[in-house]
Amino acid sequence: MTAESIIHIEGLTKDFGVVRAVDNLNLDVRTGTAVGFLGPNGAGKTTTIKILTNLIESTSGKAYLNGIDVTKNPRKALSCVGSVVETPEFYPFLTPIETLAYLGRVRGMSLREIEKRSKELLTTVKLDKWTDKRIGKFSKGMKQRLAVAQALLHEPEILILDEPTTGLDPRGMVEIREILKQLRNEGYTIFMSSHLLPEVQETCDYVAMIDYGKLLVYDSVEKLSTLANMNKIEIDLAEAPSKDSLERIGSFAGVKSIERVTPLRLYIEYSADPSTRHLLLKEMLDAGLKVNSFNPKGLALENLYMQMIQESR
Repeated sequence: MTAESIIHIEGLTKDFGVVRAVDNLNLDVRTGTAVGFLGPNGAGKTTTIKILTNLIESTSGKAYLNGIDVTKNPRKALSCVGSVVETPEFYPFLTPIETLAYLGRVRGMSLREIEKRSKELLTTVKLDKWTDKRIGKFSKGMKQRLAVAQALLHEPEILILDEPTTGLDPRGMVEIREILKQLRNEGYTIFMSSHLLPEVQETCDYVAMIDYGKLLVYDSVEKLSTLANMNKIEIDLAEAPSKDSLERIGSFAGVKSIERVTPLRLYIEYSADPSTRHLLLKEMLDAGLKVNSFNPKGLALENLYMQMIQESR
């Protein structure tokens, strides 16, 4: 465990009978970073989060929050944590302001502190116009935003979220992502599980990929994006290319292959440094191709993710 690690997972293993859900997992999360815990359904993400939040015990290994062992001293370890685990539910007959007041009292906060934080947080999660409405009438996205608000009520250092946008419509997903970006910019440490690649790529600084309970890779979004297979470029043309122009492009340095998907769309596999793609584009224009668009094909993390998952299986 390093001095900068606010979350430290060491040799964590969890067995459910003959099924090993988490397999000797080691992970460190630095203070003030947002880490996406990425993996397919059944990879061990929720199990790991439940161990971190002391909802279940590990078979072996250790988990520390702010240097405190979660198993040995859960109350102290979790005092600096706000969490949303699985699908949040609230008393339907209460309002958001009543719910936060209740949860604040459970946490031992003063009435003045509860009132101040509740007002701030309901504005942050865009529920300020719904403070006195019964939660039973809320959409799933609104409940999810309220869940984030209750997790932040006591001003924790760490925010642990288990697939925060699962089941939401596109608008709800965007709203939660915007809230997470804001919290990341405010310096919260965020540990967030997900199987949605765009969500992680947009909101996180680092990515830990897991499958069958094993850690596959852990690095910055930026570095993993450059490691990913981003060599395929999608080109849309205004006019069909001539045979001579395609032969000229095919002989350009770094071009490994050209795939003609439709008469006006090409996929070019380009193995040279990505920073030289502008030279390839210039060559295409010089060859007389009328280029409408020129973009890397697919998300960087998506390419790497699929590659890593296939290799692990």
